[in-house]
Amino acid sequence: MPSFFETIKRPILALAPMAGYTESPFRTLVKEIEPSTLLISELLSARAFQYADPKTRRMAFFSPAEKPFGIQLFGSSIESFIAAAKVVEELGADFIDLNFGCPSPKVINSGNGSALLRDPCASAKMIEELVHSTKLPVTVKMRLGFYDDTMFQQTCVDFQNAGIQMLAVHGRTTQQKFSGSADWEPIYRVKESLTIPVLGNGDITSAEGAKARLQNLDGIMIGRAAVKNPWIFAQCRAAFKGNKIPSIPALKDQLRFFEKQAELAIEQKGERFALMELRKHLAQFVRGIEGAAQFRDRLIRVETQAELQEIFDEIRSAGQTQDDV
Repeated sequence: MPSFFETIKRPILALAPMAGYTESPFRTLVKEIEPSTLLISELLSARAFQYADPKTRRMAFFSPAEKPFGIQLFGSSIESFIAAAKVVEELGADFIDLNFGCPSPKVINSGNGSALLRDPCASAKMIEELVHSTKLPVTVKMRLGFYDDTMFQQTCVDFQNAGIQMLAVHGRTTQQKFSGSADWEPIYRVKESLTIPVLGNGDITSAEGAKARLQNLDGIMIGRAAVKNPWIFAQCRAAFKGNKIPSIPALKDQLRFFEKQAELAIEQKGERFALMELRKHLAQFVRGIEGAAQFRDRLIRVETQAELQEIFDEIRSAGQTQDDV
């Protein structure tokens, strides 16, 4: 019987989990633009699930339109992972993604995220125990290593042997965080030793770049570039098919994307909280447009939907379309 991930359209296109950015409204709209995009929640604490934290439960919300959908867990305790997996099953997610890649000091100082790459043998045993405890497929998002990539090849083989069904690799070590350039060569080499799907991640900013980086991999995972350009997945799919790559929509249509995102967020979370969370998306959006500084200054303080609409209407009335910039 084929793996769940063998049935997903190839090359696989996945939206990388990003804390504070890949909430349900954003994911839903990305899926509308390119239905083949594989979606995963932002990273969520396994321990918080274990102790029934209501905020974490709210953050795990996803709509039927987002499926197939995975929930990403971070933690370091097998007891927490097993307990969280049971909740994820109840929520109706399609798979569990383990975060072994977050380089945030707050996360790794607690022994979570990419700190688990310090002892890959222990992590592989933990994965195996989790795989045997849940009916859901388990995947891993990781980095090349903590300090360097000397153990990367063996770690990936051990993780596959432990039972994971897909692997996504960011081409930097934990120590690099997001500095320097992502190194994809170790990812290409490790794919030759694995039979499960392997996705590459890091520094993809365009469809052309995604096509060039794909090589022998099963897919591409895109994070930061998608925040500014959620149309990148449709562009990548066109590039993979050998079709003409569609342009980013005119600014007025980009505005409509964020209007819809605000509408969905307000519906789910209420106006004040939704718009507070949306501010960072809006700050990214206005980068590069004429008058960006003044609009950004207002958008990062926006408190009501009416205020947001007023700012967007000003951008439109100023005639700032993509063709004009």
